[in-house]
Amino acid sequence: MNTVKRPSVQEELQRNPELKEVDLQHLRDWYTKQPHYPRNFPDEDFVYFLHVSDYELEQAKVTIENFLTCRTHTPEFFSNRDPVGCKELRTAMGTVCILPLEQRTPEGYGVLYTRLINYDVDRFSYYDNMRLMNMIAELWVLQQGTMKGQVMICDIQGVKMSHALRTPLSGVKKSLHYLQEAAPIRLKALHYLNTSSVMDFMLTLMKPFIKKELMDMFHLHHSVESLKKHMPIEILPNEAGGNAGPIDELYGKVLKNLEDHREYFLAEEREMRVNESLRPGKGKAAKKVAEFQSSFEKLDID
Repeated sequence: MNTVKRPSVQEELQRNPELKEVDLQHLRDWYTKQPHYPRNFPDEDFVYFLHVSDYELEQAKVTIENFLTCRTHTPEFFSNRDPVGCKELRTAMGTVCILPLEQRTPEGYGVLYTRLINYDVDRFSYYDNMRLMNMIAELWVLQQGTMKGQVMICDIQGVKMSHALRTPLSGVKKSLHYLQEAAPIRLKALHYLNTSSVMDFMLTLMKPFIKKELMDMFHLHHSVESLKKHMPIEILPNEAGGNAGPIDELYGKVLKNLEDHREYFLAEEREMRVNESLRPGKGKAAKKVAEFQSSFEKLDID
């Protein structure tokens, strides 16, 4: 598979004293015995899944299974990921900003900042926006390597009730399932900035699918002032009250990085999916994905 330049396994072993070569080898051996898995799983990915699982081997296996299965069975988020040739993605790039900040928090956490940059409701597509977010977050994690944790800031500036009403309930469930069960990140906090009554409605949609551990990470801010209690706001883009630079300049670099790695995304989609015809027995993760696909289609809010 076309690769992304990222920290090597040796660099990660030096960075993380808890990371052991014997555990990596255990995961490699286990993985080769799973006939339905893609064959070209990068060695560095075993590092990430051990890291986000607090170096517990059995939890790392569960997360890998969830990760690969989600990517196979939720094409809404993980197909048509051509950052150059996909018209829907290009529209999303001009609708929503997904910005990994260049500076980290004092704790060493990476920060992902998101907001609308075009408020036209007709341009808003939850699935396309989430597809773009997953791509940018994925490339960010690959290039940065293991982090002590990640923080998400969702700036609600410009979000209207009409945007919320275009959010499909099944899509919310699927994205939260991926975030909580499969994403190779150590999420430490989720901050919603410039909240309004729209956020109350969105939380009503989300709450049935949020585990207590994630709910405890939620912080709602009516303005940037209360965010100061959690991190230095100077690391934010200028438009959010920080001094990291203008959004269009910062986001332009992110999108250029995405386009430069077009071949990686094309190869990832082609090569890194589960072959269900080879799965031994009935996979619990596949069954779970199938259940929430069928159960929540009728609850979509169009």
